[in-house]
Amino acid sequence: MHAPCPSPFNMAAYVLGAAEKTPDKTALVIAGAAKAQRWRYAEIRAHVAAIAGGLLARGLQPGDRVLLRLGNTVEFPLAYLGAIWAGLVPVPTSAALTVPEITAIAAELAPALVIAGKDVPLPEHPAPVLPEAALYDMQGEAPPQMGSPDRLAYIIYTSGTSGRPRGVMHAHRAVWARRMMWEGWYDLREEDRLLHAGAFNWTYTLGTGLMDPWARGATAVIPAPGTEPRQLPLLMARHDATLFAAAPGVYRQMLRHHERLSTPKLRHGLSAGEKLPDALREAWNSATGTEVYEALGMSECSTYISANPARPAPEGATGYPQPGRRIRVGQGGELAIHRSDPGLMLGYLNAPEETAARYDGDWFLTGDTVAEGPDGAITYLGRNDDMMNAGGYRVSPLEVEAALLTHPQISAAAAVEHEVKPGTTVIRCFYVAPEGIDDAALSTFTAARLARYKCPRIFTRVEALPANANGKINRSVLRNRPLGPA
Repeated sequence: MHAPCPSPFNMAAYVLGAAEKTPDKTALVIAGAAKAQRWRYAEIRAHVAAIAGGLLARGLQPGDRVLLRLGNTVEFPLAYLGAIWAGLVPVPTSAALTVPEITAIAAELAPALVIAGKDVPLPEHPAPVLPEAALYDMQGEAPPQMGSPDRLAYIIYTSGTSGRPRGVMHAHRAVWARRMMWEGWYDLREEDRLLHAGAFNWTYTLGTGLMDPWARGATAVIPAPGTEPRQLPLLMARHDATLFAAAPGVYRQMLRHHERLSTPKLRHGLSAGEKLPDALREAWNSATGTEVYEALGMSECSTYISANPARPAPEGATGYPQPGRRIRVGQGGELAIHRSDPGLMLGYLNAPEETAARYDGDWFLTGDTVAEGPDGAITYLGRNDDMMNAGGYRVSPLEVEAALLTHPQISAAAAVEHEVKPGTTVIRCFYVAPEGIDDAALSTFTAARLARYKCPRIFTRVEALPANANGKINRSVLRNRPLGPA
């Protein structure tokens, strides 16, 4: 069993604890073709404490929500930690969200402040807006607001089964629970240099690429904006990366450009966000001589099933429950997490009934279907609902369909995940209309209403959508429909 979270506790102060022990150690490297930017632990802590003081000086009160509309810049984690340091509740959101999408979120969230990056769409909402440049004008240092580890720390938005984004509320203790990943997935050490391929403003990067290495006292390496996957091996070698984390699609793109990779300090890779195909894992091993360890998780609890160097997964399996996790494989193979897990969400924002519906007694139902091997290895089989995966993001088909149905010529629509080649899937949309609509026009139409990762890549006109006995769309039929004339 892992030790319980200390109390009183502040997530941001805990994450930056290395600033006390090793203030001059490099905490962050922003790596690119030009000269790298480096931030010491003491520098990050000073900025975070100053931002906390500046936000409180503006009249914000502990518990107020701060909507982050920031791009792929270092200001994202600084503002995120600064708000938590002050006892505020930051809400990180993807910069790709359109004005209608972020306006709907803001209406539910009721933020007290919006922190805005350059050219990032803002909500139509009366909350005051603070430009990201103003973060550097804040002076002084506020002490971290300590309190119960069970109190609300931050909210992240994920596509819910209801068809609209759902706010997932997490406690300060959620970051303490991530220590189970240090052993169960990363094999994370204080001397590590972890290069995460994602952008600052992706929650996968925020947790695995920044919060965890900083809490461990290690060094985080993040590619500069605009870095292409083919450039990542050079950055790994140049910055002595010992661990590398990415979604499977990034591994695939790197290997498309490099048959062999020279990564002399790399111990192993980490993969999450979607299923890692065995063929891709084998190709990486052949190109680098290192392994890739996969993890399964969700916004409501981060990762909880994973492989690691001390316990690699059997062929085809994802891994094992991380030390300290309590999981159950129930009827039909649905995976569940015990209510006592310190990393489990507090609940969905403004949705107590939806929160309650996710529980079977003391077990949180993940919606993931798995098979459990005789030694406890977990093999991921898919979702027991119709959620789609697009580049590591979970996307509700209902959200995509709702956007398509605003088109004046479309009377019905259904979105499914479509495999274009082994291990590679995209969102495909079937629609009913009097006549075919130009694919480029539909792409433009959806891009104005949905974040890029939610947009269908394939459009197929049909005379009618297949239905099951209950009159609902039969998505399994559509998922298996080949490309070509309907």
